[in-house]
Amino acid sequence: MTYRLLGISGALRRASTNTALVRAAGELAGDDVAFTLADIDLPLYNGDVEDEGYPPKVLAFVEAIRAADGVVISTPEYNKNLSGVLKNALDWQSRFSPGPLKGKPVAIMSATAGAAGGQLSQFSLRHCLTPFDCRVLAAPQVHVGDNGREGLFKDGRLVDEKTRGYVAGLMAALRAIS
Repeated sequence: MTYRLLGISGALRRASTNTALVRAAGELAGDDVAFTLADIDLPLYNGDVEDEGYPPKVLAFVEAIRAADGVVISTPEYNKNLSGVLKNALDWQSRFSPGPLKGKPVAIMSATAGAAGGQLSQFSLRHCLTPFDCRVLAAPQVHVGDNGREGLFKDGRLVDEKTRGYVAGLMAALRAIS
């Protein structure tokens, strides 16, 4: 049976290391994985927009969560927190009932330019996921710091074997609770 893994990158840049990290998770999750990268370039949440009907991109995002067997989220760290675009996506999906993330196994990781590798953004992401009753893995934790260091990423791909091993371990743990 195919395992459906949804990747969510908290960064929109084409050359985002968080997107590269999430793509690596899809590659390393197993041969039987159907990986989808979510599009979270969504309009800002606005109750007036919701009252007029959900935007198609929001509906597609929610459907992608519902269809997934597991979710992996990679968050950058912006001003010691998760990115606004990621928080916005979480806010949009929260407007649906039943909640798309309810009971869903979720793995989180981060890539940042700082040496701590996004520990604070992961902490804030864990907090933001609390109301959705998803099953967020506590460990293993993957924090990729100093992501500008040569040898970690090349041509938009995670190439560092040690880091790839950490990501593979996180994906094995995610699948174990799915």
